[in-house]
Amino acid sequence: MSDNILNTIRKYIPHQIFNFFQPIYHYKLALISAMFYRFPSRKIKIIGVTGTKGKSTTVEIINAILEKAGYKTALSNTIRYKIGNDSTPNKFKMSMPGRFFIQKFIKKAVDTKCDYLILEMTSQGTIQFRHKFISLNALVFTNLSPEHIESHGSYEEYVKAKLEIAKELSRSNKRPRIMITNADDKEGNRFLAFEADIKKTYSLNENIPKTSLLGDFNKYNILAAITLARTLGIEEKIIESAILDFTEVPGRVQFIECGQDFRVVVDYAHTADSMEKFYQIFKGKNICVFGAAGGGRDKWKRKEMGKIADKYCDEIILTDDDAYDEDPEQIAKEIAEGIINKIPKIITDRRKAISEGLKMAKTYDNVLITGKGTDAYLMGPDGKKLPWNDAEITREELGKIAKTII
Repeated sequence: MSDNILNTIRKYIPHQIFNFFQPIYHYKLALISAMFYRFPSRKIKIIGVTGTKGKSTTVEIINAILEKAGYKTALSNTIRYKIGNDSTPNKFKMSMPGRFFIQKFIKKAVDTKCDYLILEMTSQGTIQFRHKFISLNALVFTNLSPEHIESHGSYEEYVKAKLEIAKELSRSNKRPRIMITNADDKEGNRFLAFEADIKKTYSLNENIPKTSLLGDFNKYNILAAITLARTLGIEEKIIESAILDFTEVPGRVQFIECGQDFRVVVDYAHTADSMEKFYQIFKGKNICVFGAAGGGRDKWKRKEMGKIADKYCDEIILTDDDAYDEDPEQIAKEIAEGIINKIPKIITDRRKAISEGLKMAKTYDNVLITGKGTDAYLMGPDGKKLPWNDAEITREELGKIAKTII
């Protein structure tokens, strides 16, 4: 509700005046919401997870370990909201929800006697002070790469927005304050510079328990969760058991099995870097279906995504991925500027694009569908929302292909 009010106000107030008063507005809402729910974060152990990629998966792995250790947990990430055994999909199109929602959510976790709450925390959230008045016990940093540059102004401003979350940990009255950072990331030391009682790092050089999760990026997510769990004093055998049992995160390297003789995988990858790490997993012929997530922002990344697809994909289908008020075909053409060695197909209807990718596949091929993951809507002009689920629609289209064959 508060964001709708803000958008209405924006229409009637000069841009410069609006920008001047906006931080005050957001800060006051954060304070009022915390006061209304009586600062619930002071009464529960809260683990924040931040970074560019891997946040949601890391939240889920931490949750799995804590549950295996016998703790009652709550979590909030891009995928879902969970308190105890009750879980609901995140349909807000926000990785970190608004201030009143999150304070109410924390209060409910406290009232239901959860031991831990694991919270995905974002740079976009810090702009609106959604991180304020959340008393952290621990913060896990995954990695940083260019993202949301247009909304922040520059990569450095984006980094500073992330560091605001580390600053919030240093201000926490809880003890011990725990900082877990990725030693292999160039920005890791900037997080370690903030005050904390316990500082730990993790690196890909370390051994991890046996896991079914694919890719080095998932190894990093596992190592982040393991490092935190060890710091919390959880036994090694419990950690190993939780990792072994943890098989998949919806929308993250999610295999779609409908009896077909080729591999179909849905993933949230929506930057050039995350696409490259995802594509590197698969050997053989890759048929790639994707768009550039978010019309009106981060236009710089479109050509870069095209370059990555050109390098790793044998067949490329460019489609819609939350075009908002932009023309999805124009977005696709801008991606295609980075594609030199292949001739991409442009099919802006995402369902038709997925169907075409599946029809092109032969035995042992890989159909890789990226950009949406578990996003519940496909965003169009004037705020229009089309209910969406890449995995479900892919299953439906696979079913149609099977019936055609029969």
